[in-house]
Amino acid sequence: MTSLAGFLAASLALVAVPGPNLVYIVTRSAQDGRRAGLVSALGVETGTLVHVLLAVGGLATLVTDHPLAFTALRYAGAGYLGYLGVRTLLRRPGAAAGAEGAPAPRRLLRVYGDAVLVNLLNPKVVLFFLAFLPQFVPTGLPAGQTRARMLLLGVVFLALALALDLGYALLGAALAGRLGGTPRGQRRLSYAVGGVYLGLAALVFA
Repeated sequence: MTSLAGFLAASLALVAVPGPNLVYIVTRSAQDGRRAGLVSALGVETGTLVHVLLAVGGLATLVTDHPLAFTALRYAGAGYLGYLGVRTLLRRPGAAAGAEGAPAPRRLLRVYGDAVLVNLLNPKVVLFFLAFLPQFVPTGLPAGQTRARMLLLGVVFLALALALDLGYALLGAALAGRLGGTPRGQRRLSYAVGGVYLGLAALVFA
């Protein structure tokens, strides 16, 4: 129980601390509405599922065991955030909306894909599953049991993260009505969101 409690605390800290995943969900929901926010949360946790499977299979160590590969991952993540920032700044107010102001299906698919990539290119998540996850697995277990235990913990993390991310999406949607109700408000929101993305990208090079 203590081990599980420690794992839940570490998982909560990872999800709650502001980072690219949280920022993407909140800003996407604030800019495009609740549906886009919920889709972005699902996309982020799809990326988490991939991280879990890579860690369980031992493939994720290929990144951390090679400094150049890990550095490339960091810069790729920063580059993608920079791309999202520029794209947001150039976006015309209301350009992505479909009927009745709802995001068009194609737009939602892009939101989902962007969310998956933001998570997959997040070094913090990679390190969590490689550095923290094994600490909560008893040593001396057969390889099969070790993988099963890691998979179980990964699923627990995924469920907790998804619940919190859905809450962040609803929070972002609540902000949308206050900040982006007019074309001018939408433009200001785009500037703010784009600036946040560019700021996160710049932190990598600081």
